[in-house]
Amino acid sequence: MTDHPAHPKIQKCERLICRIRHLRPSVWLLVILTALALYVTFVPHTFWRHIWLTMRQHSVLLAMLLIFCLLAVSLVWTAGQNIDAYVFSFFNKPGNRPRWLDRTMMALTELGNGIATVVIALVLYFAVNPHLAYEFIFGTLTLWLVVETIKFLIKRPRPFSKLKDVRVVGTRARGKSFPSGHTAQAFYMATMLLQYFKANVFIAVVLYVLAALVGTTRMYMGMHYPRDVLAGAILGTFWGFIGVVVNAVIFKVIGLY
Repeated sequence: MTDHPAHPKIQKCERLICRIRHLRPSVWLLVILTALALYVTFVPHTFWRHIWLTMRQHSVLLAMLLIFCLLAVSLVWTAGQNIDAYVFSFFNKPGNRPRWLDRTMMALTELGNGIATVVIALVLYFAVNPHLAYEFIFGTLTLWLVVETIKFLIKRPRPFSKLKDVRVVGTRARGKSFPSGHTAQAFYMATMLLQYFKANVFIAVVLYVLAALVGTTRMYMGMHYPRDVLAGAILGTFWGFIGVVVNAVIFKVIGLY
């Protein structure tokens, strides 16, 4: 049975996403650094002091940071690479995959992209709290900067450029593999939103399951190893908690509490 051609609007959307993905990492870094420079210009020095003092009171965050660093160091472990490749192949290669599943995975992976971030930020700005929207965008920009910096320093090749018979769904992403930026962004959004809205267990499970699915899509599509995804999940969760801390500091500094 043959697949029906995609709707023209879907094809246009896919072409737009493809062009965005093909932007060079250096372009992304320049954009992020420019945005951060404009933001930091208006932040008082006392703000950063409050951030550091608050961080020292949250040992769990420091533990998460330590785990992330251990994951990065473990990349030099040869046996770890073999395990990575084995788990990756479980998600990426077994059997023939239907076209609808490929398209579903391509749609889910976009939950960790900038488009979803902009949509959520707009909803927060107009329907919830403009200050929360500002913090959400600031957290996203800094997270992207950290992810791209780590990728530049570690330079881990993506699976499709290292392993044989990798099944690539969609276009091949530029840049390096560790950590997964999509996964980090998905877990960042889930963590920050849950902390702010104090959601119930059901909503927490739904949000983290969606974030985990984003990480799964990155292996399914051939873009990341399991440790890339795990590191992205830890970094995103860490950054989400940091976002809540920063948000509380901002509100304290500007006198909203």
